[in-house]
Amino acid sequence: MSIKKVLVTGADGFIGSHLTESLVRAGYDTRAFVMYNSLNSWGWLDYPDQDVKGKFEVVAGDIRDPHGVANAMEGCDAVLHLAALIAIPFSYNSPDSYVATNITGTLNVLQAARRLGTKRVICTSTSETYGTAQYAPITEEHPISAQSPYAATKVAADQLALSFQKSFGTPVTVLRPFNTYGPRQSARAVIPTIIGQIAAGHRKIKLGALNPTRDFTFVHDTAQGFILAMECDSCIGEVTNIGSDFEISIKNTVQLIAETMGVEIEIVSDEKRLRPPESEVERLFAGVDKARRLFGWSPKHGGIEGFSKGISKTAEWFQNPVNLAAYKNDQYNI
Repeated sequence: MSIKKVLVTGADGFIGSHLTESLVRAGYDTRAFVMYNSLNSWGWLDYPDQDVKGKFEVVAGDIRDPHGVANAMEGCDAVLHLAALIAIPFSYNSPDSYVATNITGTLNVLQAARRLGTKRVICTSTSETYGTAQYAPITEEHPISAQSPYAATKVAADQLALSFQKSFGTPVTVLRPFNTYGPRQSARAVIPTIIGQIAAGHRKIKLGALNPTRDFTFVHDTAQGFILAMECDSCIGEVTNIGSDFEISIKNTVQLIAETMGVEIEIVSDEKRLRPPESEVERLFAGVDKARRLFGWSPKHGGIEGFSKGISKTAEWFQNPVNLAAYKNDQYNI
């Protein structure tokens, strides 16, 4: 491996914690950058899998602080930049905080990488940058159309990262995951919302729009995509999708989850969970041929069979009383 020491920003979050564990298992010297707080909490890294416990370094800071970011990146060959605000509904309430975290935070990583000579920078994008699919599957050449303040800040961060590669030769790759799901995911996402309500004993499930389709990608597949892209020289200056080769509506996702968990449910429309009409992304379905071609990645949980397996693993995790207790399933989490 040309990359020996890796920093993961946003390592305390859902994807970041899984990625940190995957890096340790793959033999990388791993440093986890987590959000500083007075409780000294490392987020999900407070509860790592036993085989990686104590085998990674933790640095607390704030992605909005350029000096702290640069200090955390010191001595690292690569940075996998996941730190971001990601909840779309909250971006309607507080767009300023998304600009500060998602755009300025990314700038801090890029400036430090340029100054330190970091070998590889992987910036995390989102399928939301495409907006509603104008054709499907969505390839990397699809037009960009931000339909929420969150998506707009991610578009800006992507373009900033790519501009550093063109302007300064910073070895940047933009990885664009589609709707990652799995254990530890935030309750602001639809799959944890459904599973959490059912696991908490509810049979009237409150949801927003049911007709949009999504390309749900299991978190272990997403983590593997980051690692392979990090080691791929051909990825420098490129945008690459990560998806499951499969799309499914929210309505059919609910039905699959109910069948997996062995319950009968009723769906209740909750207006506060609906996006503004022109902000709703109606269809997302990833084209992943470029990831296959550049770094040999393909989803292990692809298609309906893979999605069913991923949902089963996710439901099993949420049904553990210890894990379920970490969520407020009686409240709408924006």
